[in-house]
Amino acid sequence: MQSLWMLFASFMFAAMGVCVKLASEEFSTSEIVMYRGVVGVAVLFSIIKLQGGKFTTTMPGAHLWRGLVGVVSLWLWFYAIAKLPLATAMTLNYMAPIWIAVWLFAMGWWHAKNQVKWPLLAAVGMSFVGVTLLLQPAFHANQLTPALIALSSSVLSAMAYMQVRKLGLAGEPENRVVFYFSVMNLVAGIAGNFVFAGDQGAVWHPIHTMHGGLLLLGIGICATSAQIAMTRAYRLGQTLVVANLQYTGIVFSSVWGVLVFGDAFGWLSWVGIGLILVSGVAATFYNTRNTERGKAIASTDPIASEV
Repeated sequence: MQSLWMLFASFMFAAMGVCVKLASEEFSTSEIVMYRGVVGVAVLFSIIKLQGGKFTTTMPGAHLWRGLVGVVSLWLWFYAIAKLPLATAMTLNYMAPIWIAVWLFAMGWWHAKNQVKWPLLAAVGMSFVGVTLLLQPAFHANQLTPALIALSSSVLSAMAYMQVRKLGLAGEPENRVVFYFSVMNLVAGIAGNFVFAGDQGAVWHPIHTMHGGLLLLGIGICATSAQIAMTRAYRLGQTLVVANLQYTGIVFSSVWGVLVFGDAFGWLSWVGIGLILVSGVAATFYNTRNTERGKAIASTDPIASEV
């Protein structure tokens, strides 16, 4: 039953996606990332203080690298959510376990440590077939660039995912990992607004409506509550069950997309989403098996794109 916390986390992540898509009509991606960091820092600071935790770490370099990769991934993902149907952006981002499987397979092949695992290879191949089917509408709707950006986000998510696992194996508590990532969100959001400023300089859109303010607050609350629920699920639930339940986020985002944004998908797109979902479950089964690499997620929040 504790594993079912992941259902709540997936639902909240999908709700966050809805808020991001709606907020992108009023705010830039940099501002959304910044406000996401503001809420995360405030909540995690309070949690660490109440639990009597510490903010000092012996691995500042590892946190910095995890933060840089993670925030770029988050940035690209938020941009893709604003430009693509919600289910498409979410599905492409959830390909992170596939990229981890590709990386582990390539390293094993390079160092000749493992024999070819054909079921895993089939899962990876099936996922790319799913991507091809899912991206077909993007070619016709001039959405190929944001689709490729979403795909790039999943690659960076995989890199951040592996870094989070290393931090977990090194004994870093998940609250501290999430806190420093939120700090990076805050700093990167502010800096990004200047870096991507046009000739008129940085533009800060005021929160002049309750609608906009609630959307930004919703992004932070949904993401943070999802993180807490997901962490609880991984701590108390069955690791493999929890890892696979994360893919219900694709289902939730599909429903949100249809109900809120009127997204319509052809049968090829649905087949593509299904293939990516199934192959992701298969790859997750491999990635979270009982190995030292897999054990790290038992105590560390593993969803790299929103950790």
